[in-house]
Amino acid sequence: MPTKIKIIAFDADDTLWDNELYFQEAEKKFCELLEDFLPQHTVSRELLQTEIKNISLYGYGIKAFMLSMIETAIRITDKNVTSGTVEKIIGFGQELLDKPVQLIDGVEDVLKSLKTKYRLVMATKGDLLDQERKLKKSKLAEYFHHTEIMSEKKEADFEKLIRHLDIKASELLMIGNSIKSDILPVLNIGGHGIHIPYHVTWAHEKAETPIHHENFRQVERIRDVLNYL
Repeated sequence: MPTKIKIIAFDADDTLWDNELYFQEAEKKFCELLEDFLPQHTVSRELLQTEIKNISLYGYGIKAFMLSMIETAIRITDKNVTSGTVEKIIGFGQELLDKPVQLIDGVEDVLKSLKTKYRLVMATKGDLLDQERKLKKSKLAEYFHHTEIMSEKKEADFEKLIRHLDIKASELLMIGNSIKSDILPVLNIGGHGIHIPYHVTWAHEKAETPIHHENFRQVERIRDVLNYL
């Protein structure tokens, strides 16, 4: 990677620590809960549609997920959802909020190595309180010069971050598991991106378009980024 890079930004969920697999476990319980009304795969599809519709209202995160599950249950049951079912759905969300933060293998070693050469930033989207909670549990805060919790990750959001950090786009490298949210917006404004695929990806974050860009790299594990930096 070019030596002119000054700041390396890391996505958090499914880049620094596990996240999506917990959501999928909760979704499976939700689909099983409503299988008397619709097949589980249909419930899952209905939930995804509700989540996407509600992003502009609730943003991302566990609380938005809980509200979308409740709304989906009301629709699927034709407003006949019981209070007991709603209580169980809330319980699924509360279990998510109480999950431990499990670091992905190699994360802390990589942060220790890169901190001596670059300014490190955590740039993630999601619910502010939830992401702050996970960062605190992770014990990784000491490695980051700055933490940015965004409501969205689009080109304008990264341009705002760049202005705040007082750097050029070409001096930013973004590392993350989502091509759609972490990589493409940064490449489009002139920055650099390293994609680390995670074994589970939320359907809304999937991007099928192959990337052919001189500022793009893809690695299998987070430790592999050290081969370029």
